[in-house]
Amino acid sequence: MDGSRASWVNTTHDWADTVDADHLGRIRREPGEFAPGGPGHLVLEVVAYAADEAASRGGGRCVVTLHADGSVSVQDDGRGTDTRVDEHGRVVKKPVMATKDLRFFDHPEAERLPDGHPRRGMSTVAALSEWLIHTNRRLNGSWSRRYEHGVPVTGLESVETDGTTGTCVRFLPAEGLRSHGALTADDPARWSGHWPALTVRIEDLRDGADRPSR
Repeated sequence: MDGSRASWVNTTHDWADTVDADHLGRIRREPGEFAPGGPGHLVLEVVAYAADEAASRGGGRCVVTLHADGSVSVQDDGRGTDTRVDEHGRVVKKPVMATKDLRFFDHPEAERLPDGHPRRGMSTVAALSEWLIHTNRRLNGSWSRRYEHGVPVTGLESVETDGTTGTCVRFLPAEGLRSHGALTADDPARWSGHWPALTVRIEDLRDGADRPSR
């Protein structure tokens, strides 16, 4: 057991909070501010977390997949999202999707993403997506949860373990964003200069698309 939730140190997110509706609402009201350039920026917000993991471990990989239904997934080989057990025996995951990242959201000068815009955190992706599915694999268990417009609509649903760790975030950007900011095969090379510890591959599964880029 990981102990009392009140004793857990907040590093990136507030463990005491589950859903910050005001925070999500602010993001949804200002898509141009929080997703400048459209879905491409949202992808970078997700890839940035994979890059954090890769930097902490001396290297890592992720695959960005463009799906035929307009959704995008980012899958990495990190340790998975921090998941703990509180004093009541309840499984608690770090609330990365529905609350603000304490490092970045109110500090836009803290870090710039490869597109030159400020990093704000994963909650921007969740809030500006019609739906998002977060699949998490850790050494102590695997689970999945679905969000709609940033709000969780399922509990933590058990996923069969496969011997790997990491996260997969698949999301469908809000309709008003989907016509902007297409990714290109040249993007991974450009991102590698920003995140040298992370190797990124793009797979395009859309109808009529070319073979996956590497």
